[in-house]
Amino acid sequence: MEKQTVRTFQEYSEERFTKRVIFKKGESTAFVLNFLPGQQLPPHKHPGTEVYLYVLCGTGTISIDNTETAVSDSDLIHCSGEEQLAFSNNGSEPVSLYVVLNKLPGEEYAKNI
Repeated sequence: MEKQTVRTFQEYSEERFTKRVIFKKGESTAFVLNFLPGQQLPPHKHPGTEVYLYVLCGTGTISIDNTETAVSDSDLIHCSGEEQLAFSNNGSEPVSLYVVLNKLPGEEYAKNI
């Protein structure tokens, strides 16, 4: 077992958003993205994964395949790695997102279940 405190990974930079990896085990990665007001995560994809985001603090706008949705503290978001994801902190306070990327098992795994 491993235990971490999210606050330890909530580090902000005036230069750009930060990414702090908490766990990287097998096919899964958990990390925190930290944004000061005005900072953005550019559009991108994570092919072959499922993406889960939890808004730890702050408000902003998440874009999934160019559909924008306002998000705030305690919101949960799921998207597939094939969907294009972007984020913008358009609020007045820092934002931290807890993100988990889970790689989907291949066909070989599915045959063995």
